Amino acid sequence: GGRTPPGAESPRSLSPQEPTLYTVKALLILDSLGQRLLAKYYDGTFPTAKEQAAFERNIFNQTHRAGGEVACLGGLTVVYRSSADLIFYVVGGCQENELMLLAVLSCLLDALGQLLRREVEKRWLLDNMEGTFLVVDEIVDRG
Repeated sequence: GGRTPPGAESPRSLSPQEPTLYTVKALLILDSLGQRLLAKYYDGTFPTAKEQAAFERNIFNQTHRAGGEVACLGGLTVVYRSSADLIFYVVGGCQENELMLLAVLSCLLDALGQLLRREVEKRWLLDNMEGTFLVVDEIVDRG
């Protein structure tokens, strides 16, 4: 048969809503109870605050006890890492390369670690939200 193997679609088959230039759909920092400390959404995947809160609850429930770094939830690729009393998430589309998303996550943790000169924890993050937002904005430019 003349079927195209999965993952080998031509560039024309990508939907116009998902430009390949934008790899990060969201960047989240939740505390150990799943409460949002920082959330930046870069596209219309979760347009309302209610949808964002539901997504954050879902992602936290699926990952806070798991040991892995990569999860697939609802057609999205999620990479995450715990640090002290925080969990950091980088969310991309299902076709996104996990290594690119992990590079964003590592860069975020490294930059915050440099600011702090030790492991990032909730109290420090709350005291330094302005710097944290600056780091996030520098690493991810509109997705």
